[in-house]
Amino acid sequence: MSVLHYQIIPVTAFAQNCSLLWCDATREAAVIDPGGDLPRIEQAAQALGLKPGQIWLTHGHIDHAGGAAELAERWQIPIIGPHPADQFWIDALAEQSRLFGLPPARAFTPTRWLHDGDTVQLGRCELAVRHCPGHTPGHVIFHSSDARLAFVGDVLFAGSVGRTDFPQSSHAQLIDSITRQLWPLGDDTAFVPGHGPGSTFGHERRHNPFVRGT
Repeated sequence: MSVLHYQIIPVTAFAQNCSLLWCDATREAAVIDPGGDLPRIEQAAQALGLKPGQIWLTHGHIDHAGGAAELAERWQIPIIGPHPADQFWIDALAEQSRLFGLPPARAFTPTRWLHDGDTVQLGRCELAVRHCPGHTPGHVIFHSSDARLAFVGDVLFAGSVGRTDFPQSSHAQLIDSITRQLWPLGDDTAFVPGHGPGSTFGHERRHNPFVRGT
């Protein structure tokens, strides 16, 4: 059975967890949420002997999507995700970069939009896509049932949950996404959040004050 590997690369002033993800059988790789600091991402890929063939996005915020257009152009690779409800955030990337004092970012249209129930393929590994609105309306997560692993962007953190004070955010919708889309994946599923350390869904169900008991 093919095994999924990943390495986290913190990028931007927000220390966003960009991830390099690859299939050990084929060495095919993807970059999840290249928010910026592209030389750092490229150096990490080179050190691992990888040349990513895809960019996967969880949502359209600057710290997650700010480097996507440039990286796609440099490597001539497709941008996959997020859900189309986040197009307005992607259209505002240049404005977001100015607002936060980050290097200029370009808007783009993803090569492929993602919807709930879709799958993405990485070598011999397949990951399921779940639409998890709340932090942003078009947020998606990527889940490998074989690896018992999920990349959840800014939906859930170790000890916290995503912010919902943005346009078209909803705290009630976020909690609903967590309880309906994440918890059924199993307590033993580990997750990589968009910021900070990872955890498991079981640990967060028991101890996270924002979702404990849900």
